[in-house]
Amino acid sequence: MTNAASSSRLFESTALGPLALPNRLVMPPLTRNRATADGVPRPLMVTHYAQRAGAGLIITEGTTPNAVGQTYPNIPALHSDAHVAGWRRVTDAVRAGGGRMFVQLQHGGRVGHPDNSGHLPVAPSPVPLPEEIHTPTGRKPSVVPREMTADDIRETVADFAAAARRAVDAGFEGVEVHAANGHLLHQFLAKNTNRRTDEYGGPVENRVRFVVEVVRAVVDAVGADRVGVRVSPGVTVNGIEEGDTDDIYAALVPALAALGPVYLHVIFADPGQPLYRRIRAAWPRTLIANPVLGFGGPLPADGGKAAGERLLEAGADLISLGRAFMANPDLVERLRTGAPLNPLREANWMYSGDEVGYNDYPTLAESAALV
Repeated sequence: MTNAASSSRLFESTALGPLALPNRLVMPPLTRNRATADGVPRPLMVTHYAQRAGAGLIITEGTTPNAVGQTYPNIPALHSDAHVAGWRRVTDAVRAGGGRMFVQLQHGGRVGHPDNSGHLPVAPSPVPLPEEIHTPTGRKPSVVPREMTADDIRETVADFAAAARRAVDAGFEGVEVHAANGHLLHQFLAKNTNRRTDEYGGPVENRVRFVVEVVRAVVDAVGADRVGVRVSPGVTVNGIEEGDTDDIYAALVPALAALGPVYLHVIFADPGQPLYRRIRAAWPRTLIANPVLGFGGPLPADGGKAAGERLLEAGADLISLGRAFMANPDLVERLRTGAPLNPLREANWMYSGDEVGYNDYPTLAESAALV
């Protein structure tokens, strides 16, 4: 993959609340299942994130705020002292390299399995994931989750707040609340997974309530300047069918904005879509946009640089590029200088547990040394 050098706005310094960022490129959450079985970050994760400290901001892979929220095997967590200590090693290494990190807090809801977490998954309604799920012994049919009670909801909100406080203890600059991609918070938003008849179900105003309560609790715990939120309007991964996407985000975005989070992170953002433009108009602070780069298809030769520039022109403030950061630990420098990008290797992305396909992508300097 190659790209042309330019003086793009992607390389401008900017601010994210009180944080000074050296560029507008964000490494987004990239789940790669390299933690221990009980969720502690391993040394190879320290290396992985430190290699990519040149990003304007790093947002970690999805990290569970409680045991029942675990999605797949070897997912990192943030609900014990051991988790805090493991993540502290990561944040110390990234900070030593000049980087800044937020941790994404992700509860899987129905995207989970007792073989992964030791618990029956919980969800807004007892609607199972319509596909098999990976476990330590291979893919298995998904189970019917237990419908969350009012106590479950209150406890889960409290768990998110507690995990946010642990994140600050672990050295993160902030947390991203994951309300996207068919996980628990998104399940409350969507019609096909939320069939409740109480104050958390039915009309849109009720279905956004849980997300707003979680974000409010996290903001109260660590301060609005330390909180971001990720959303995926219209995205159907993990069997999600929102049903009334425009109405959901017309209600959700202003409600979140009133709580003051420092950023909103929009997945598969398309500047040509009216909904994206309405979200940009309704969001008063930093907007991180993740461009549409042909989901499931090959990565563009420029790694998404041109798509990111179009989103900046359409009002985005920061651009997140996932696969490009995975394959290029020095992505910012490669894009800045027009150097070729590493070819993407997908064979060992997840579940392998080792360095291959994770920490063995060379930097420009390492490639030159091999010539």
